[in-house]
Amino acid sequence: MKKTSFYASLLALASLTACQSQPETQYTEKAVEIPEFTVDSVYQPTPENLAARQEFADSKFGIFLHWGIYSMFAQGEWYLQNVAMNKHEYAKVADAFYPHRFNAKEWVSAIKEAGAKYICFTTRHHDSFSMWDTQMSDFNIVDATPYGKDVLKELADECHAQGIRLHLYYSHLDWMRDEYPVGRTGLKIADRDTTQTNWPAYYEFMNKQLVELLTNYGEIGAIWFDGWWDHEEDATPFNWQLKEQYAMIHHLQPACLVGNNHHQVPFEGEDIQIFERDIPGQNTAGLSGQDISKLPLETCQTMNGMWGYKLIDQNYKSAETLIRYLVSTAGKGANLLLNVGPQANGELPETARQRMKEMGAWLAQNGETIYGTQAGDVAPQPWGVTTRKGNRLFVHIMDLKENRLILPLTCNVKQATVFGNQETIAFEQAPGGVMLNFEQAPSGTDYIVELITE
Repeated sequence: MKKTSFYASLLALASLTACQSQPETQYTEKAVEIPEFTVDSVYQPTPENLAARQEFADSKFGIFLHWGIYSMFAQGEWYLQNVAMNKHEYAKVADAFYPHRFNAKEWVSAIKEAGAKYICFTTRHHDSFSMWDTQMSDFNIVDATPYGKDVLKELADECHAQGIRLHLYYSHLDWMRDEYPVGRTGLKIADRDTTQTNWPAYYEFMNKQLVELLTNYGEIGAIWFDGWWDHEEDATPFNWQLKEQYAMIHHLQPACLVGNNHHQVPFEGEDIQIFERDIPGQNTAGLSGQDISKLPLETCQTMNGMWGYKLIDQNYKSAETLIRYLVSTAGKGANLLLNVGPQANGELPETARQRMKEMGAWLAQNGETIYGTQAGDVAPQPWGVTTRKGNRLFVHIMDLKENRLILPLTCNVKQATVFGNQETIAFEQAPGGVMLNFEQAPSGTDYIVELITE
């Protein structure tokens, strides 16, 4: 395979940039070294990466945490953009950000109790505020707030201690830094100096932050990118230099998965495919019409309406709805990354905690039919979905009006029982498959029938 030294190219680019006039910035940047690495002409995942992909696919359930200084406004994570605020006025809120009730152990324990196997934490959203002790910007939780603590370090340590994988969200777009080439969002944010655009400097800034995240916080399960779509309408396709960035990530941690919420089919170097607000194959939100790849799949979804904490958004989905969404996602062979927006004081909203507890109780009894499964033999139907684990086919019935169900199966069924209590279910061969016969129409959140097949 042809290889080129990206580090050498970056040094040359940085030297050329240094000869030009440099824009002034409100940030103080310090020395972070980008390691030397090579970029393969064709991405070949390592054995560690392939093993991590399988572990990820088996996990099936994670919790997304959208948390930053935007929680101070309690209006969601896009508040800066939505109200077209002056960026310097927005930055002032950091001086009041003091999440005194943040407790990493309580967070991770609650998430583990929910049955989630991993956490995805927003290290830096579109507002540019870094939720860790970065050396690349003073605009971070340690240097810019009276709280002065590295919450990511505490969260990472607790995840490692409790056996929960930690994934890190990182925004490619930036509404605050003048070096970032303005895209289709943030156009009305006041005091953005578009004459100071400097992509090489911004790209280097991002990569150095990624180096920090992948060297200072232990084993990271995945880097979860967002913001590619900010330049999707450019007349000339924007070059994000993703291939080189992905190669650096895999160099630093070969098992670290790379995902990008770009709403496209996966790009070269990505290890998982992300769908936003829709189960793979659906597109009710208009963000997930892309083809489904053979990579491990993940659907991210909100528990209420917003990602970041919004005080008036109390439209939480019921526990039954969330459980059924998890089951339906597993029926497509995908993971559910369910969002919680922590409050400014560092607490998880009480309703969110209650929903997680209810989901955890259900998974404690029925997780065998979700974890480590793949999409079942029968495609999703109006009545429900199927999942498979070895010779066990789980039929998840969530909306069946009749007392019988025909499954279009080509395999032989040896046994049919109600999962959990082993009550026998009558079945017979029927035209087009196997018919399950019930004494009455199944009811409940998810009536699960376990079939032993051969």
